Amino acid sequence: MAILAVIVFIALFFVTAGYGKFTTKKWGPSVGNRLGWILMESPVFILMTILWAMSERTSQPTLLVIFTLFQLHYFQRSFIFPLLLKGKSRMPMAIVAMGAVFNTLNALMQGGWLFYISPDGRYSTEWLTSPQFITGTIIFIAGFAVNLHSDHIIRNLRKPGDTNHYLPKGGMYNYVTSANYFGEILEWTGFAILTWSAAGAVFALWTFANLVPRANTIYNKYRVEFGNDMAGRNLKRVIPFIY
Repeated sequence: MAILAVIVFIALFFVTAGYGKFTTKKWGPSVGNRLGWILMESPVFILMTILWAMSERTSQPTLLVIFTLFQLHYFQRSFIFPLLLKGKSRMPMAIVAMGAVFNTLNALMQGGWLFYISPDGRYSTEWLTSPQFITGTIIFIAGFAVNLHSDHIIRNLRKPGDTNHYLPKGGMYNYVTSANYFGEILEWTGFAILTWSAAGAVFALWTFANLVPRANTIYNKYRVEFGNDMAGRNLKRVIPFIY
């Protein structure tokens, strides 16, 4: 999975995934954006629930907290975020399928580690007061908040009936052009820290590998579309003050 993440990272600087702002017919048959997001994201929520429910660790408090944090993101992403989408955009079935496959593998990786492979006692109640858990949870929650707020800004760029395009502003968009991606990178970096696991680290790597090249593509698109508006703002792509 780590090796594949590096390959994807490099490839996405040359191939633009055809969803969102970059949807094109060359990606083949498509479905409505709302259905596409549900089909793509819900497998990880469902499978993670099954893995937790079937394990012998369902009553362990620390694992329950970690499980809840993970599922908090994916419940919002699978069942709330799609319903809040506006417009009639479409998502290629190829993108949906690739996303669903990754999410399935990731659920097996995260759930497998947490509920089956990690040594007994690895996540005892004492882990809840460990520096890793506290630091990681703070970063995760901060990232989740940034992600939600950034999505809210994007959804409300236009008034009803308006078809113009606007440069997002406010919140972390005052620093980067892909604030929602920054929030998600923060989330899964925090998750890697709070679980202190190779599985969490690989997921954080995948998040970075998938979103950073796309943030670069969005940044370049905005420079062409909103060159004057971006001038003097010193916006970065996805990591404030850095990139």
